[in-house]
Amino acid sequence: MVFFRYNESMAIPTSLSLDQADVLRKIAAWMRTQDKPYFTVGGYAGTGKSTLAAILRKLIHKKYPSRKVAFASYTGRASQNLSLKLKQAQAEYPQDTCGTIHKLIYRIITNSDGVMTGQRKKEELEYDLIIIDEASMVTRNIWYDLLSYNIPILAIGDHGQLPPIGETFNLMETPMSRLEKVHRQAADNPIIALANQARQGEELSTEFNKGKVQVMPRSSPEAGMLMETIFNSFDDETLILCGTNKLRNQLNGHLRAQLGREEPTPMRGDRVVCLKNIYDNKTGSIYNGMIGNITELEAHEEHWFQVVIEFPLEEKKYSGLISKYQFGATEKVQKVPGLDPKKIGDLFDFGYAITVHKAQGSQARRVLLFDESYIFKHKNGAEEAKKWLYTAITRAEEELYVLV
Repeated sequence: MVFFRYNESMAIPTSLSLDQADVLRKIAAWMRTQDKPYFTVGGYAGTGKSTLAAILRKLIHKKYPSRKVAFASYTGRASQNLSLKLKQAQAEYPQDTCGTIHKLIYRIITNSDGVMTGQRKKEELEYDLIIIDEASMVTRNIWYDLLSYNIPILAIGDHGQLPPIGETFNLMETPMSRLEKVHRQAADNPIIALANQARQGEELSTEFNKGKVQVMPRSSPEAGMLMETIFNSFDDETLILCGTNKLRNQLNGHLRAQLGREEPTPMRGDRVVCLKNIYDNKTGSIYNGMIGNITELEAHEEHWFQVVIEFPLEEKKYSGLISKYQFGATEKVQKVPGLDPKKIGDLFDFGYAITVHKAQGSQARRVLLFDESYIFKHKNGAEEAKKWLYTAITRAEEELYVLV
């Protein structure tokens, strides 16, 4: 369905910056012609991506009040943030929806007793436009599923971030239009200021101290006190990030010890991260990098734990056999002596501290970052190091502590 007739133009609000207005005109031109089934917009942190999406929705409603728009993000946290921003901009309409991509395009299957047994792609969607937020997280398979509905898609994401975990596909690698000017009020945000420094390849100064956003030497006494404070007050609104599995394992050990979990094996209540996509889960696929909490656990024969893991933000629950060998391993378990590779089990590890690659799509009120970007610079070059550090910094919503 074409949103704007060929002889119609979109009234561009004067409050927009020049680059926002230019991108909005390009989106309007695509909507008039729909010469392609989708349009991609890349925007760095602080360039007003969410503002642009909200203004676009209001303009569409003004011209065509009955049109239905589905807003969707890869993670539950991102969809909640998007919903809040739409509400604040008064761009929410009763015929629209805002949630995860998985909830939008997949249907849960239940048996006669109402027990969930799997999921399948919905046959059709009754929307006139799909707007994807945080589109840099979208995987190849999900993207093709979205395209299959033949509904125009506007995909908005940050082209400065790392691509999806384990994917060569990157929807935001060459966006059709870009927002690159950081707005003045956003530039005053110390998190965005640091993110811009990282993106431009500048070295982070240990003199940077803006209260709850600080950079400090890892070996300093202040860093030691900070780590102790954060470890002792660790909660679901905290992310601890690093670059290597070696450091990740060390940090998880320290954190679990602080919580009185001395055993190296997982326990009920442990925070865990998925390390490999699980497509056949009964309540919906569990993806690499998703963080959940073990609510039930018991040993199962020699090689496994039988667990239930809840992912409240994603409204999903995992139940199955996970490999006992993955916990504390520095590499993904691919072989177990005497065991068929197909029977290794699903792969989870402790998720108190996670790598930045696993944190893509996640955000938290408080982030403690161990800067290991130098490792990626040595292995993969300066561009990879910049993307890694930029992605890490932009996981923080309010508090950010970078240990260099």
